[in-house]
Amino acid sequence: MMIENQHPLTTQMAWEAVTTRDSRFDGCFVYGVLSTRIYCRPSCPARRPASHRTVFFASPEKAEAAGYRACLRCRPRSVETPRIERIVMATREYLDAHADERIGLRQLAARANVSPFHLQRMFRRLVGLSPKAYQDALRLERFSAAVKLGTTVTRALYEAGFGSSSRLYERAAAEFGMPPSAIGRGGAGVTIRYTIVRTPFGPLCLASSDRGLVSVRFDGSAPALTALKQDYPNAVLRADPRGLRQEVRAVLECLRGGRPHLRLDVRGTAFQRKVWAALEQIPRGAVRTYRDVARAIGRPGAARAVARACATNPIALAIPCHRVVRADGGLAGYRWGIQRKRRLLAFESSLSFKSRQTAR
Repeated sequence: MMIENQHPLTTQMAWEAVTTRDSRFDGCFVYGVLSTRIYCRPSCPARRPASHRTVFFASPEKAEAAGYRACLRCRPRSVETPRIERIVMATREYLDAHADERIGLRQLAARANVSPFHLQRMFRRLVGLSPKAYQDALRLERFSAAVKLGTTVTRALYEAGFGSSSRLYERAAAEFGMPPSAIGRGGAGVTIRYTIVRTPFGPLCLASSDRGLVSVRFDGSAPALTALKQDYPNAVLRADPRGLRQEVRAVLECLRGGRPHLRLDVRGTAFQRKVWAALEQIPRGAVRTYRDVARAIGRPGAARAVARACATNPIALAIPCHRVVRADGGLAGYRWGIQRKRRLLAFESSLSFKSRQTAR
């Protein structure tokens, strides 16, 4: 495979964009097929050519100057948003405007003039959630906003579109780590125990409800308590260094490559939870790219959504989002500072190296 006209993307990056039909690269380059002399945009749904029969160009003009003609299927010269993105965007806007209604996949597919199977697949690839999970997230946002304004749980439940209280309680427990009635009271009735310990990487604050850890942050006492009060303004916050010693040991064991059993009481969407579960599988001393994680959870086109899930990870170290880097090897961001991420990776790498040397 070749890169023509000195396009700034590396061959590997361009080929990955083509094989995953990554629409984010549409407009950045086009690829041509040597056997057919046709060129396409990266997201073209046509069957992929072999890598040795593929050539890249920085623009449609350069591809045509080399004797290639535009694909009639993906129309790489068009500046319009690709059809798939337009369909998903329109579906998402429709769901936003009808958040209080229960809308089935077949109904959405009929509006978009595509099959339910294709709409489901396209929506999950670009949004990171299925249409149903997206509707659930919208309902829960509406419910949370309503009860915080004083609406009763029962009224807010039906106004948000939940069909039953059991469905609401299931979603609220997963997303907020507390029952629906406690959401409107800012965590009233919930006790959050916390402790702050020193580590080589800075002060670490652990906070736990009766259900498990709700937060592990690289923060000092003042910012850690401020963050907890923002998340649980009416909860009881209680320092409990002795009661959380076991949790502290377990979290620090993760740095040494251990996988201790930790009870977590984290709030997150189904997609975030999938990402966080995948992060827990990355071994000490190793790194993965956001695209690697997206592939691992079966969402190869959701690298950006994976990055957002990493940025909102509430449990440092035990859910090792610091082990995820950009495709070019850059460290990208880290919720608790890029320098700390660099030090964590260097520390884990040195431990892995020592382990390999000892094994020899």
